Amino acid sequence: MDGGQLATRADRAPVGEIRVVGLTKRFDEIVAVADIDLEIRPGEFFALLGPSGCGKTTILRMIAGFEEPTAGTVVLDGEDLSRVPAHRRNVNTVFQSYALFPHLDVFGNVAFGLRRQKVPRAELRRRVGEALDLVQLGDQSRRRPMQLSGGQQQRVALARALVLRPAVLLLDEPLGALDAKLRKQLQVELKALQEQVGITFVFVTHDQEEALSMSDRIAVMQAGRIEQVGTPRALYEEPATPFVADFLGVSNLMTVEVEGSDSAGSWLRIGEFRLLAREGDRLARGVATIVVRPERIVLEPYYALEGENRLPAMVERTMYVGSAVHAIVRLATGATLQASVPNTGDAVNWQQGTPVSVHLPADAIRVLAVASPPTPRS
Repeated sequence: MDGGQLATRADRAPVGEIRVVGLTKRFDEIVAVADIDLEIRPGEFFALLGPSGCGKTTILRMIAGFEEPTAGTVVLDGEDLSRVPAHRRNVNTVFQSYALFPHLDVFGNVAFGLRRQKVPRAELRRRVGEALDLVQLGDQSRRRPMQLSGGQQQRVALARALVLRPAVLLLDEPLGALDAKLRKQLQVELKALQEQVGITFVFVTHDQEEALSMSDRIAVMQAGRIEQVGTPRALYEEPATPFVADFLGVSNLMTVEVEGSDSAGSWLRIGEFRLLAREGDRLARGVATIVVRPERIVLEPYYALEGENRLPAMVERTMYVGSAVHAIVRLATGATLQASVPNTGDAVNWQQGTPVSVHLPADAIRVLAVASPPTPRS
C-alpha cells in the first residue's frame, strides 16, 4: 500500500491516544462536565454513554475544539490542545445530521476537505476513490445526497471524515436518525470499518445496546460525571453503582439488609427471607442495593421452594417478544422483578396469576457498594 492510500490498522503507527485531565465545562451556573479524568487508547473504539444532558456531547465538542473548557486539558498524542484551534487538530467529526452539501455530489462532498488542503488532483481522486470503496459507495460517486438513503448518507459522511486521515474520529450519535433495522446493520459495518482502518473512534450515544455491541470500552456518564469505565462485559456483569446497573441493560434492583459475609459470600435479608450473594461488595453492611439481571432469574413451579435462594411469588403479567417471554413477578415481600424465559420451543407458558418459585442463583446476585432504591423506569 503506497503513501497515498488509506492505511489499515496493520499499516498505521499507534496514534490517537487521548488524555483528558480535570476537564470541566460550565455554562453560567450549570456544570455540564465536572472535573473529568479519562484516557482513551490508540486505535480504541470508545463510547461515551449516558442519558440526555449528562455531558457526553460536551466532552466530544471540547476534544474537537468546538467548545473551550472552563478548566482542564485535552492531550492528543502528547500535545496539549488547549490553544490549538479546531481546524488544526488532527481529529474529525461525524454528526447525527451528516451535514452533507446538497449542491455537491458524493465525490464533491468527500473531496471537499482535500480541496481546501490543496491536495494535487491525481492524489485527490485516488484518495476519494479509496475512501468511497472503503464505505462501499465506489459506484455512487456522481449521485447527490438527496438521491441517497439515510444509511448511504451516513457512509458519505464517514468517507469525508476518513479521507483526511485523522488520528481520531469523533462520532456524535451518527446512527440516531436511522430506523432500528438499518441502525443494527450499520453498527456492524461501523465496527468492522474501525477495525480495518485502526483509527481511534470516540462514539457518543444514549443507546445501551449500541454501546455494548460496538465498543472496546465504555464510559457511563451521569450529571456531568463518569460513573464507571470498563469493557462492555465488565460494565454489564460488574456494575459499580445502581445507576450503571439500571442504565446499562434491563436490571432488577432491590433494597436489602446485609447481615454479614463469610467465605461463601454475603448474607442478605429481604423481608422474612435470607439470600446468599456471591458477587459484589463483600464489605457492605446494613441497607444496600442488589442487582439481578432478568436472564439470570429462574422461574420454577411453586412447590419447588426448597433450596437456596428461592422465594415465593406470583406471575403478574407476561410479554411474548419472540426470542423470550418476559415475565413480571411479584415476590411475597412485595418487590416486583422481571424474568426473561428463553424461547426454547418447550418453555413453560407462565399464565397471569400463577404462583411460582423464583430462584435467584447466588452467583447472579451482585451487592452494590452504594445504597440506593430502585430507579423507576418511564
